Amino acid sequence: MLGADIMIESLVRHGVEVLFAYPGGCSMPLHQALTRYKDKIRTILPRHEQGGCFAAQGVARSTGKVGAAMATSGPGATNLVTAIADAKLDSIPLIAISAQVPRAVIGSDAFQETPIVEVCRGITKHHYLVTDIKDLCRIMKEAFHIATTGRPGPVLIDIPKDVQLEQTVPDWDCEMNLPGYNIQSRLAKPEQIRQVAAAIKRAKRPIIYA
Repeated sequence: MLGADIMIESLVRHGVEVLFAYPGGCSMPLHQALTRYKDKIRTILPRHEQGGCFAAQGVARSTGKVGAAMATSGPGATNLVTAIADAKLDSIPLIAISAQVPRAVIGSDAFQETPIVEVCRGITKHHYLVTDIKDLCRIMKEAFHIATTGRPGPVLIDIPKDVQLEQTVPDWDCEMNLPGYNIQSRLAKPEQIRQVAAAIKRAKRPIIYA
């Protein structure tokens, strides 16, 4: 199975019904895979990558499901940045997929190459650069887990074009490898709850923003 097909199949398996995706050279294999999955996932072409990523946010906000957006390498990827940052600040579960130049030319200032993982380190809950196709199923499973647990947020997956075109047998039952990711539930203290209740009671026009 092609890496591009594994990625789209993973989106379907994790409940993504619509993907906002603007095409480009490095993301062509992913868009070709989307045509093979047109009966399982709807692709919407935005006018701009930023608008597509904000639309994916809208899906997450209105449905409670994970939003998904995709862009090509270089300027396509950097156009996602504002919407990714907004998702981090507003705790929106979002999967942002960026295509990348082939692995052999990463770091060589190749055409339309930007180090999008480094760019997004401070504005994502987690981020991945896929360097081995055998890790792709695990990465997708981890990405959705991280995006939706604890404080929700955006996860970036950067996938080189040559990985999209590689083939392997996907392991859909693979184990996640997140030894440092521990979700701790924090319960409010009774006194804190009483203070909030009292503040609401005193308010003439209370607004709850949660």
